[in-house]
Amino acid sequence: MRVGLISDTHGLVRPEVLLAFEGVDRILHAGDVGGGDVLAILARVAPVEAVFGNVDVPGDPRLTDHLYDRIGGVSVHVSHGHELGSPTPARLLARYDADVLVYGHTHKPLIQRAAARLVVNPGAAGPRRFDIQPSVAILTIRSGRAEAELIPL
Repeated sequence: MRVGLISDTHGLVRPEVLLAFEGVDRILHAGDVGGGDVLAILARVAPVEAVFGNVDVPGDPRLTDHLYDRIGGVSVHVSHGHELGSPTPARLLARYDADVLVYGHTHKPLIQRAAARLVVNPGAAGPRRFDIQPSVAILTIRSGRAEAELIPL
């Protein structure tokens, strides 16, 4: 199972995102979608689920506060991270009980393993901000084990 992880699009879907996500089974968006047609464009590649970020319009029925699902025997939690103030892997690991924690908000791509658990921030895929290279990630789940790879855009 291959899952595209994306965050902080802020209304922009770069063509490189569609190439990076070719062949994924589903896409999880960790918030700051930014309205527009972002989710519709991503849905052309694979089914999309998305959470609210701090810039998203409250009440958007396409977004939820957080996602929790079992994928290939692995529990996955997705939130934007702003609910923790300044999200860090340690704060996410302390707050949420899942094998894989996916978040955004900081725009800083990160993959960190903590024992059998995995924390992933795919970075910001939208307009370039904070002099950080835009990126996404691919989460691969095989035989009950999750691995992630960052993909610069």
